[in-house]
Amino acid sequence: MFAERLIAAMQAAGYEARPSVLEREFNLRYWGKPITFQAVRRWLRGDSFPSQEKLLVLAQWLSVSPHYLRYGAAEVAGVKEPAAAWQVSPDADELRLLALYRQLPQAQRKLVRDIMENFVNDPQHP
Repeated sequence: MFAERLIAAMQAAGYEARPSVLEREFNLRYWGKPITFQAVRRWLRGDSFPSQEKLLVLAQWLSVSPHYLRYGAAEVAGVKEPAAAWQVSPDADELRLLALYRQLPQAQRKLVRDIMENFVNDPQHP
């Protein structure tokens, strides 16, 4: 059932439900280790299920709730934190960096991510 919901969400978002499309779009949004063509094919066939971390990326990309992707039912009403009142839009420099990053091969993307994470996690970083 997860595979059916994933395919429907991809199509509703205007994407072809093909492994190559899912692999490319997911890896553009996920900062962890890139997933493989075989892994996304297993998701689309219903042979495997993504981790919660990956499920959150899929849900955000496809504008559906993670609960819907996992279970298919509407979320049970409960206490929720209010959504942020505003969102910061990327400036021209950030958009340019993202465009350059997307042109890099996967190995170089990983290197850039690792360098950025090292800067952020540096105890001397303000």
